[in-house]
Amino acid sequence: MKPCLQLVFFTCIFLTWHAEAEFFTSIGQMTDLIYAEKDLVQSLKEYIRAEEDKLAQIKSWAEKMDVLTSKSTSDPEGYLAHPVNAYKLVKRLNTDWLELENLVLQDTTNGFITNLTIQRQFFPTEEDETGAAKALMRLQDTYKLDPETLAQGNLPGTKYRSSLTVGDCFGMGKTAYNDGDYYHTVLWMEQALKQHDEGEETTVSKVEILDYLSYAVFQFGDLHRAMELTRRLITLDSTHERAGSNLRYFEKLLEKEREEEEKEKSINKTMTATEPVVQNGAYGRPLDYLPERDIYEALCRGEGVKMTPRRQKRLFCRYHDGNRNPHLLIAPFKEEDEWDSPHIVRYYEVMSDEEIEKIKQLAKPRLARATVRDPKTGVLTVASYRVSKSSWLEEDDDPVVAKVNQRMQQITGLTVKTAELLQVANYGMGGQYEPHFDFSRRPFDSTLKSEGNRLATFLNYMSDVEAGGATVFPDFGAAIWPKKGTAVFWYNLFRSGEGDYRTRHAACPVLVGCKWVSNKWFHERGNEFLRPCGRTEVD
Repeated sequence: MKPCLQLVFFTCIFLTWHAEAEFFTSIGQMTDLIYAEKDLVQSLKEYIRAEEDKLAQIKSWAEKMDVLTSKSTSDPEGYLAHPVNAYKLVKRLNTDWLELENLVLQDTTNGFITNLTIQRQFFPTEEDETGAAKALMRLQDTYKLDPETLAQGNLPGTKYRSSLTVGDCFGMGKTAYNDGDYYHTVLWMEQALKQHDEGEETTVSKVEILDYLSYAVFQFGDLHRAMELTRRLITLDSTHERAGSNLRYFEKLLEKEREEEEKEKSINKTMTATEPVVQNGAYGRPLDYLPERDIYEALCRGEGVKMTPRRQKRLFCRYHDGNRNPHLLIAPFKEEDEWDSPHIVRYYEVMSDEEIEKIKQLAKPRLARATVRDPKTGVLTVASYRVSKSSWLEEDDDPVVAKVNQRMQQITGLTVKTAELLQVANYGMGGQYEPHFDFSRRPFDSTLKSEGNRLATFLNYMSDVEAGGATVFPDFGAAIWPKKGTAVFWYNLFRSGEGDYRTRHAACPVLVGCKWVSNKWFHERGNEFLRPCGRTEVD
């Protein structure tokens, strides 16, 4: 393929992409970057071939001229005595050397540079790189992975192993540092320093690593270690002004601490020194905004699941015909209890591989960063606790959408007339949705008046996930793992219409794999007689 045709072809592909950032929020869309990089490699190889051809011509000319000038310089007058030699000398210096000059000055970079320039505008941005780095840190925290495990690429279920260089680890540390996250700064700068000390070749200097590491350690109040690291930095670069200034500052602080200690001792008071929180040789992870963080992440790791033998005895498998729905009498669905209270069930073989691929094909061009509603303003916005891309499919988009909707109606016995459109979601690097409720608790939600609240959730798993990606319920300790072609269903509201707060759930970060799901939210309106009120508020 010629460079110009190749350029037009890939330009057409790129114009179908969203020109915005956030590739890291969807593995499905990140696959396009693989092909873009493949094209750039091909373009680069073509440039190298062109350069090699040019150099081969120049080399051939140089070798020919070397032989000729060796002969001519040995006897200049004798050589020029032949009129043809005299003519060719004049011609070479007037014409041939000019052609060689033009060949040397010929720019073979145009095709590659033009291709790279056009494609670069659709490349991941600084925001993507930051998001990808934070995704790795999120996986590190959730699944309790030390930096060395991630750096070596030792992850379960991986087919293509990859590792992080000193420069990669340093980049991770810088991202954390720029975000004021000194906990991860220390972890990743220490890993970068460790690999550097082991002799790995890199363009990053130890001075740069120690500069960030010493300050991050100081932020944890570990003055002695900060001084130790700073002194090591100064040993490597005695002219480093900031390090010298920091060391003098640290020494003053340490002297002040000693004076205060002596003062406390002199008046016989018990002194309570503030020590940095250290766990297993590392600084403690700071607390954050999520109260059930520890429970949520433990469930994601498969720990703390409260499935007791007594509860297990109350769970059954059966064939489900949708309360004798005519469409399901001959071919009922396999139904399995995942939890007893609240009742969560899984259905098997809900979607075929062909239907899944069609749904993904329809959704992929429309994927956009998933949003959440701001609890104060009611405005939809992106949030760090929901990392995925989603799109909404209508029945008119393709017959398979209508078919899947009808199937969910038959299984649940609820009407899809007031249900929301089919939402398709693809999770990106460390893709997650932290604990949340599906039902609305906001009086200003406009759909509450017309369609009622979200009565129930029907969640289709459209892919297997090699590691991570579970749906967990922190309140009662349940973890449900994705299985391609299956679906889980639960009610978000009691029969009274009150929200069942036990159904607060989360989509765990995807550790390895590509997670695709689709879901249908059924609303109250139209289902009043299909799921009538109970006798009490919590029936």
